Parts: sequence; C-alpha cells; structure tokens
Amino acid sequence: GVVAIFANTGIALANEGGALKEVEFDKSQEARQRGAETVVGVCMMCHSLKYLKFSDLTSIGMSKEKIKSLLTSQKLDDHMISLTPLEVRKESYGKEPPDLSLMTLARKGGPNYIYTLLTSYYTDAQGNTENHLFPGIKMPDMLGYSFAAEGSPDRAQIEAQVKDAVSFLMWAADPNEDARKELGVYVIVYLVILTILLYLVKRRTWASVH
Repeated sequence: GVVAIFANTGIALANEGGALKEVEFDKSQEARQRGAETVVGVCMMCHSLKYLKFSDLTSIGMSKEKIKSLLTSQKLDDHMISLTPLEVRKESYGKEPPDLSLMTLARKGGPNYIYTLLTSYYTDAQGNTENHLFPGIKMPDMLGYSFAAEGSPDRAQIEAQVKDAVSFLMWAADPNEDARKELGVYVIVYLVILTILLYLVKRRTWASVH
C-alpha cells in the first residue's frame, strides 16, 4: 500500500520526523495517468479508493482499453476497492489500511506529506527498513526507495513515480477541480463583458438625457 498515516484514533499523524519536502506536482493528464498506474498496480494491493470507479479514470484521458489492462477480475464499473481480503490486510498492519480517496485532503500539507512519507524510507544499521517521517511505520517500502542509492537514476525514477502517484491522488480527492476552474474563467469573462455592456448602455442613456 502507499499511505498509512492514520493513528489509532483514525486521525492523521502529525509530522514526527522533520519538515515536509516542498514539491511542485505536475497536474497534467499524462502525469495523472502514470500515477493511476502506480496506484492501481501497487497501492491497491492494500488500499482502496472507494469513492471512485475504474471508469472514472477516463476523466484523466485513459482509454477503456488501457484501464482494462490494469485490472484483473474487476470490471470498469466497479468501485476501486482492494482485492486483498480485509482480514489479511488487518492482520498484516494491525488495522485496515486507510482509504486513499481523500488522502491528500486528510491533513494540512497532504500532498507534500504523502510525497515525504514515501521518500523517507531508509535502511538502518541493523538492516531494517525504517522511515524518517514516520518511525515504526508498518507499511513496507513498496517502491524500493530505501534500496536505491542517493543521487542514483533509480532513486530519481522512484521520486518521479511518487510525484505522479500523488498527482493522481490529488485529482482523486477532487475530480471536479479542473471543471470548476474552467467554469470560473468563463464566468469572469462573462462578467467583464457584461460590465462593459452595462457601462456603454449607461453612457448612451445619460447622453440622451443631456
């Protein structure tokens, strides 16, 4: 799975291991599509995105054929639920791994928190995998960040993969953001044109009065 950031109370943990990394995320459809592949292929081994259906991925430009290629026994109209039995996930992590649908909104700095968490794995002196941000984390280093040497092409590739995954999760948390922004532009243009027209009407009206 990808993001085990809930404490036993179900509330996102505070930053335990230092400052979050400030990252610029690519919000292009291409980045979201790459991120979707990582989330479906890796994260959904343990996590779900219960508020989305696989068919919703067409909204980020993925073809139905491409989506189907990522699936096993699921159907396009199925909700994005992990196929790993809940009992197995609870036994592995001590609790049900959190749903990822709204994960980037779950805490302040959510996208940067997720990126920092996934790029904070390291191997300690005893050879155990640990996490600087979340010491004692039970979630394994699924992308192998701790095994890639600092500054290596492998590490850079993993960091890019994490950025794309976070970009997708940002979209998943608010799939209508792009439509709202586009509508907002049209509304502003409409209001500007309306203001100009009203101003011209006012001038003509007062001109005729004088």
